Formats: sequence, structure tokens, C-alpha cells
Amino acid sequence: MEPINYIKHLNGVFEQFAKDNRLNPTHISLYIALFQVWNANYFNPTFFINREEVMVYSKIGSKSTYHRCIKQLSHWNYILYTPSHNPFKGSRIKMFDFGTSSGQVLYPSRTKIETSSGQAVVPIIKHIQTIENNKNINKQKNFKILKTKGFSNSKKQNRSVPYTDNLKTSTDKNYNDPL
Repeated sequence: MEPINYIKHLNGVFEQFAKDNRLNPTHISLYIALFQVWNANYFNPTFFINREEVMVYSKIGSKSTYHRCIKQLSHWNYILYTPSHNPFKGSRIKMFDFGTSSGQVLYPSRTKIETSSGQAVVPIIKHIQTIENNKNINKQKNFKILKTKGFSNSKKQNRSVPYTDNLKTSTDKNYNDPL
């Protein structure tokens, strides 16, 4: 088996996750926990796991949820799960390689159409940020134009005071008054 590329594998498995509507966040969390244990075992083809350790990594609190999800991941061919039924031995896991390509791909979903030997390009959607920025600029302009109608104390303030009273309070706080 050729060495596992951490990034390519995760990109490949996340692409599979995006296509698979059967998965929920618990399945993904469990898979990532198993991937971390696999990484700690130097990507050996098969390795043994401790259920409690994997449940802690994946933030799964229920044994029934853990067993349901790990069996489903095995049934859906994300992993090969062989339960041991022995708490001292641990269950055996075989992880499949989802990042098998050896070259760098420009767009992973269109490998038959376009490939590149250069750096992988990730599209960035900037028009969303531009629309949001324009909205904020308009809000600032409208706020400056806003008139102070409806305020109880809308008199012009004395400009001789260096700090104007933005809260429109007329008296100082008496700290002897009860709350």
C-alpha cells in the first residue's frame, strides 16, 4: 500500500461525505476520530481501537449511537469494522484510501476534463463580501443623515462643554439613592 497523503485523503473523504445524504454529523465526527487514531497508528492498513477513546474523540456520549454509526460506516464502505467482543483486545478497523491520486488536480470533481501540474486553485466568491460591505456603507451614510426626532431632550447642546452628553441625561447620578 502506498503512503497515505493526509490532505488528499481528507479532501477525498469530504467530497464523498458531501455526496452521501445518509450521513449525519455523528457519522462524520466518528469517521474523523477514527482517522485520527489511524494517523496515530502511522496509517497501518488495519489497527485496533478502544471504544471509550474513540467516543471521547468523536464527542459521542451514547454507546448505542456509537455502535449504530460505526456499523453504518462499515456497511456504507467508509471503513471495514470487525468487532472483537473482547474489551481487552479492541475492535479491528480497516480504513480505505480516498485520496489515491498521485498528481495534483485543479478541480477534483472534473478530473476527466481538466488537470494541472500547477498549484491547486480554490475559487473564492468575493461578490458576497462586496454586497455585504456595500450594505454596511449605506447603513453608515443613513445613520449620519438620521435626524433626532422623537427624543425628549432634543435641544441644542452647549458647545462650551468639551464632551457632549450623548445619553441626554440632565442630572448627575446620586449614588446614595437605592437601586
